[in-house]
Amino acid sequence: MQASPTDTTDALNTLAAALRDASLCGPWRDEQLAVTNPAGEVIGTVERGAVRVLGVATRAVHLVGLAPDGRMWVQKRSLTKPNNPGLWDTLMGGMVSAADSLSQALARETWEEAGLRVEALADVAHGGQVLFSRPSREGGGAGFMVERIDWFRAQVPQGMEPDNQDGEVERFDLLPLDAVRERVAQGAFTLEAGLVIAGFLGV
Repeated sequence: MQASPTDTTDALNTLAAALRDASLCGPWRDEQLAVTNPAGEVIGTVERGAVRVLGVATRAVHLVGLAPDGRMWVQKRSLTKPNNPGLWDTLMGGMVSAADSLSQALARETWEEAGLRVEALADVAHGGQVLFSRPSREGGGAGFMVERIDWFRAQVPQGMEPDNQDGEVERFDLLPLDAVRERVAQGAFTLEAGLVIAGFLGV
């Protein structure tokens, strides 16, 4: 007999709470992420802070933002962020919560991180997907990250500049593509952003 989504959610969040009590959890966010089976069907949800320790696959969304002259808007992550503080990132990168569709996550994260409305941007288009996995330091190094990133591209109109709303961005820069490529090669960007930018650049 297959467990219901409610039962699965209850069991996973009980486990997540136990991991937190044992100091074996990632940063607690009070945010639920979807848990899917191999067919991509949602079978429950779990606290975001436990997904790496449990090896739960997650979804994320990134936005590559370009100026009309072809330069790329990038952000420097806040030094207080629990993951990858101070590294460079795409204009926007965030998780798709259990409550969001992909388009809703794109709109919400673009506003929270960059203070931009998706509908005010030009030429918004889905650019591709990045699938990757790697060990995670969460849970005392016992975590494992499995993630699918959907990335989009858009043009930020002339005279419009990003303005962070949630305190998670130190600053934004507008860089020529050669400079972006150089910083990616130097490891100045997060791994996720580097993979997205590589997809955008076709390398």
